[in-house]
Amino acid sequence: MIFFLEVECMMYDGHSLKDKRSIIKRLLAKLRNELNVAVTELDYHDLWQRTKLGIVTITNERSHGEQVMQEVLRVIDTYSELERTISNLEIV
Repeated sequence: MIFFLEVECMMYDGHSLKDKRSIIKRLLAKLRNELNVAVTELDYHDLWQRTKLGIVTITNERSHGEQVMQEVLRVIDTYSELERTISNLEIV
């Protein structure tokens, strides 16, 4: 099973693309290293207050995939610089 999570976030405290990229870079590294997921920024590359992330994991157990994606959301929510606004999970 393939689990694809699309997450949109707002960043209110950043004041430049440099600030945004610093936050996103730390978040992506943490997700990759701790949860072993593939993750990238999908959209809003030139907007410093908004981002859309795509996160993917592959597993043969539905419950494991759901656990991983819930943990991804929990990690994102620990970043005080971000506010998660929209989350969509697709299972293929």
